[in-house]
Amino acid sequence: MLFPQQLIQGRLIQRYKRFLADVELETGEIITAHCANPGAMLGLTTPGSRVWLSLSDSPSRKLKHSWEVVEADFGRGLEYVGINTARPNAIVAQAIADGFFPEFAPWPRLRREVKYGASSRVDILLERDDGPPCYVEVKNVHMMRKPGLAEFPDSVTARGAKHLGELADMVANGARAVMVYLIQMEADAFTLAADIDPTYAAAFAKAHAAGVEAIAVTCEVTPEGIRTRGRAPIQL
Repeated sequence: MLFPQQLIQGRLIQRYKRFLADVELETGEIITAHCANPGAMLGLTTPGSRVWLSLSDSPSRKLKHSWEVVEADFGRGLEYVGINTARPNAIVAQAIADGFFPEFAPWPRLRREVKYGASSRVDILLERDDGPPCYVEVKNVHMMRKPGLAEFPDSVTARGAKHLGELADMVANGARAVMVYLIQMEADAFTLAADIDPTYAAAFAKAHAAGVEAIAVTCEVTPEGIRTRGRAPIQL
């Protein structure tokens, strides 16, 4: 996925109220950008960090800038991290279309944000004429507390635990269900942050035992774009 326009570079002043970030641009102008990330963003909000913003031309948007990428150091030197949680669904959908996921090849049709379960929407629904569908739920991963080990979640996510239960229900009904943990940075392995959200970890264990699959995917992140790069082994 290439960003449609060149990103704007700046320095982070502060992130606050979860969805706001003050940034000093290279011109010296200070702006408030939308931070599309409800998580704690541990290790990613250090004042002075280099950040990159996209600029919207929508007249209805109050905040024209969106925070996309930050430069962070997880003990391996500075690296780019994608923090916009609105991006992963499109990145994974494009990767499926490009054949990055051979396990999804039997499903030629893809739809996004499809209603299912009690009151949820699955991120990606894969369909075919000669068999049951495949439900794909995508989670953005941007936390690394140990060099090389990506973790999810970085804050409590009751919604995420609910989705795991509903995916397990789909498997019980004969469908396939897969969690895709999209790591918007380089990583050697992936694990669940059970100390941060033990309820989510328990829900994952129950869903996994019920047949819900999991894939962890690393990304190459640059100010020009984000693309899937490889698989990270999952350590549970």
